[in-house]
Amino acid sequence: MGDGEKDARESPPGGRGTATLTEEQAARMLAGMNDVIRAGEEMRKLRSEMIKLFVGFGWTQDRIARLTDMSQPAVSKQVTKYRSADPEPPMDLSLDQQDVPWLEGRLWGLAEDISEAYADDARCTRCVAALTRGRKRFTPENVDELRRLVEDDLRRYGEELSTRRKAYDEIGRGLDLPPRRTAAPAGSPSARRTLAHRIQRDRLRDGA
Repeated sequence: MGDGEKDARESPPGGRGTATLTEEQAARMLAGMNDVIRAGEEMRKLRSEMIKLFVGFGWTQDRIARLTDMSQPAVSKQVTKYRSADPEPPMDLSLDQQDVPWLEGRLWGLAEDISEAYADDARCTRCVAALTRGRKRFTPENVDELRRLVEDDLRRYGEELSTRRKAYDEIGRGLDLPPRRTAAPAGSPSARRTLAHRIQRDRLRDGA
């Protein structure tokens, strides 16, 4: 037991009052709470990005409210804001795009597909769960870790994952290339990552 933890359990001189709490203890206690709060804020921002995309598609407020499970007044406020702003170029939803967030989203979708197919036996399962629940961020280090785990699963299951191998090879080549100096694509990194994840999942499900 460290000195800080020992001090936190001892009462002040004279045996009166309550024990103190060390900064280390407080940090450990709050770490999980902060992750949940941060994930909540990120999800609200991401949902707002999705509404912006739906407005660009010309979807009705009723349709957006039903999909987002938001009240009509809340949706109306956001729709009005986005429709009154300068229009942005439509977001490209084709799978073959080379910006990093898009490729990360494809990798995430591929790993999740493998995880669902093999459950806890898949090496990538724990990493996928941590990324999906916001316990891990899409940092270069975490993306490299996910790539290694996916590669391991592809080696282990061989021919069973031939279509997944093809998708991974495309993703890996894109992530290994130096970033191109082009105009930033439409949409925030988190929105692009989420869209690519969903589109990749659907393509794999459909066998494409």
